[in-house]
Amino acid sequence: MIHKLYSKYIFFRFHRMSIHLGYSIPINVFGPGLCIAHRGTIVVNKDARIGENCRIHACTNIGSGRTGSGRDSILLAPKIGNCVYIGPGVKIFGNVEIADNIAIGANSVVNKSFYEKGISIAGVPAKKINNKGSDGMIITATKMISAPALHEAVERPL
Repeated sequence: MIHKLYSKYIFFRFHRMSIHLGYSIPINVFGPGLCIAHRGTIVVNKDARIGENCRIHACTNIGSGRTGSGRDSILLAPKIGNCVYIGPGVKIFGNVEIADNIAIGANSVVNKSFYEKGISIAGVPAKKINNKGSDGMIITATKMISAPALHEAVERPL
């Protein structure tokens, strides 16, 4: 009983905070290490899947596309890899896949898949612009936090 009340309270706080900060990000869409660079409008579809250590800026929209027509239509959401940098104003929609370590330039529109790792894409519609990727743009939070294993001795000063 108490855990149900507590989970409702946590969901309520999450919802209020997202309204205050201006984003709409469903639970369990991003992997660990999400970095939101600036406060502002961020809208993410509930069916999108984004890997770990993603850095995302304001005015970004990650939405779904539709295939088919009428009752037979299916909503398809993006799948984004690990360590992806998403610049301000980027729009990603439809059944697209974005590989690991890709940097997406500001105000780009991504409506097709990019399978090559470690590249930079930009433009309307987005296309490959160079081979730099997201190196140096992302701090890998999942590697920063490391606790000693149970079998390791922890030295303490006297």
